[in-house]
This record gives sequence, structure tokens and C-alpha cells, in this order.
Amino acid sequence: MKENISKEKAEMIFKEHSNYIYRTVLYLAKSKELADDVTQETFIQAFRKYDTFDSAKSLRPWLYKIALNITRNILRKQRWLKFTDRLPERSCLDLVENSVLKSEEEKELWKQINFLSLKSREVLVLHFYSGFKLKEIADTLGIPLGTCKSRLNSALNALRKQIPQNEFSFLDEGEELYETV
Repeated sequence: MKENISKEKAEMIFKEHSNYIYRTVLYLAKSKELADDVTQETFIQAFRKYDTFDSAKSLRPWLYKIALNITRNILRKQRWLKFTDRLPERSCLDLVENSVLKSEEEKELWKQINFLSLKSREVLVLHFYSGFKLKEIADTLGIPLGTCKSRLNSALNALRKQIPQNEFSFLDEGEELYETV
């Protein structure tokens, strides 16, 4: 039986998850305007397709998957439009490191993270910022757990090469990073 979402439940879901969705997209897309748009579109799609949600599973990964898919599609479209000169260059004034992060170390870290591929940034942001376990990330991104672990490991190795040793303690946490349950 398909379940429609009530106004009260929709408001509760939005209040509980919108801030985290917004900040996750902001870290990935590096644009406040895009983060606003993606957050709004995420909840529009989620509420429109709520009857397809499996209530036996957690809502959070489902919402993040919608947000990540929308972000990917918009970024892909923007790259194409920039390539064909149909979209003006966006200002870099609202980069994540300028608008969100305060300390110089964090700025340097995010500067290096922004050099990583979108796939690497997705895994890092979902794991370290959003607190997802690797199994949840793999499910959210629709990739095997091994691929998820590989992307995280590859991203961390790339950061270790770019950032002076021992400057960021989380890069050396070891097994805790790979907790999957």
C-alpha cells in the first residue's frame, strides 16, 4: 500500500533534515545558491515520491541520495553549459572555505579537498561531516562497499600527500574510519 505524506510529517522531516542537506550540498557544490536550490528540490522530490520510500529503512540515506543525485545532475549540466558558453562564469566569492570554515587549518584542508574529484568529495563529506558509516554511504551512492572504502582511502592518501604530516589528526585515525556498522 502506498503511503502519502501528511503536512505535519513533511514539516517534521524538513525541519529535521534540511539544514544537514543544505550544508552537505554546500560542501560539495561550493555555492550557497546551488545549495538552496538543491535543498528545496530534494524535499520537493522526496515528498512527491514519498510513497516509494521503504519505511523499514532509514530516511536519512534516502534523502541524501536524492540530494546527491540532484547535485550531480546540476553540476554536470553546469559543466556542459560552461563548455558551450551558454552559462556565464559563476563568482568564486562564496567558496565553502570562505563562507563556512573559520580556521586557517580548516581552510587549507577544504582547499585540498576541493581539488579532489566529486566522487572523492562525496565520500569524505558524507563520512566526516555527515557522520555516515561506510555501508550507509555505499547504499546512498549506490556503489559496492569495497568501492566506497577504496574512494575514501584514495581521497585520504591524496590529502596526506598535499597536507603536511600530523597537521590534521583525523587523517591518521586508522580503523575507526572504516567502521561499516
